[in-house]
Amino acid sequence: MSERIVILGGGTGGTLMANRLRKHHGGAVEVTVVDRDDRHVYQPGLLFVPFGMADPDDIVRPRRRQLKDGVAFRQNEVDHVDIEAEEVHLDDGTVLPYDVLVVATGARLMPEETEGLTGPGWNEKVFTFYDLDGAVALHRALESFDGGRLVLNVVDLPIKCPVAPLEFAFLADWYFQERGIRDRVEITYATPLDGAFTKPTASRALAGMLEEKGVELVTEFNTGEVDGEGGMLVGYDGREVPFDLAVVIPLHGGAEYVDRSPGLGDELGFVPTDQHTLQSKVRPNIFAIGDATNVPASKAGSVTHFEGEVLLDNVNRFLEGRELDASYDGHANCFIETGFHKAMLIDFNYETEPTSGHFPAAVGAPLLKDSRLNHLGKLMFQWVYWHALLPGRDIPGIGPDMPTRGKALADH
Repeated sequence: MSERIVILGGGTGGTLMANRLRKHHGGAVEVTVVDRDDRHVYQPGLLFVPFGMADPDDIVRPRRRQLKDGVAFRQNEVDHVDIEAEEVHLDDGTVLPYDVLVVATGARLMPEETEGLTGPGWNEKVFTFYDLDGAVALHRALESFDGGRLVLNVVDLPIKCPVAPLEFAFLADWYFQERGIRDRVEITYATPLDGAFTKPTASRALAGMLEEKGVELVTEFNTGEVDGEGGMLVGYDGREVPFDLAVVIPLHGGAEYVDRSPGLGDELGFVPTDQHTLQSKVRPNIFAIGDATNVPASKAGSVTHFEGEVLLDNVNRFLEGRELDASYDGHANCFIETGFHKAMLIDFNYETEPTSGHFPAAVGAPLLKDSRLNHLGKLMFQWVYWHALLPGRDIPGIGPDMPTRGKALADH
């Protein structure tokens, strides 16, 4: 009997893993993908929707159509996973036995965990662009915003795409300049971090850019309450940040079914995962990819892409009874939109800070420096995402290991 591989989640990680497994094994293994809906959202595009730079219809496609022929797709909620019996229980009573389970259900937004966030003013004065409905509502709000205090607020980490809130601040500066009202808008960036970003080198560069663009940076701000009616963010330490329009990135956690699956997840609902092999720490036949893991890498699409190559190899090694490959180094890279048709690129891993230089080699896109080339790279990535990354194709010159050629590593 062929091995049964069940993949929970039909987003970036689940789709590329299903397609890579199907391509590698053909019909020798049964691959089933489970997701609650049939709407695959290109999440990097959510940043552009509020500014009218992306049409919502252009960043959503059916999940089924992204999967290769021969991959089964079940549109169901997962009720729970029984890791002892090696079974996935769906909400309609169906039970899916598995030989290998891949958890790829990403991270979910939990705005209800912050007092007042979804209360009066939600989607009127207080928004998020981290889901499609929120991004569309925020687009309408920005169109009618004619001045006042705009506040970007990250409630807590980890979050999906940690640079996206900074990108929003940069694009807001550009957007209001384009509309000729920048002098009437105060922009504030409030973060629980002690700087603009988690990585010190990039944090210094990004903080400098915020200052250049006239964006106030409020650090170590831990949001305790959002008063939508009164227009106030209140920190646990009593500090207050007033707003006329707030863009909040809510607390993130793992998928809800993880909490209903004894032993599968941690207190936040993420799956404890070996950061180098991507095998779960709860059972040897459970693996995790992307935002669903607790590995100390960015919850970003590039990470999922790089993890996918290592994970494919390790699922195959597990099925063959061989030792796993512990080579994933936490490689991540992110284009950071800076406005005015420019973007910055950072490339790093578990051990190495973002540095200056070029990616992926000595001749390539400039690192830690905004340029038009990087902006074009970010825009082009949407085509790469649908036509190369999701189908499970290798992207020439870009592998899972962080490249060192072209980087000023000696400076760090």
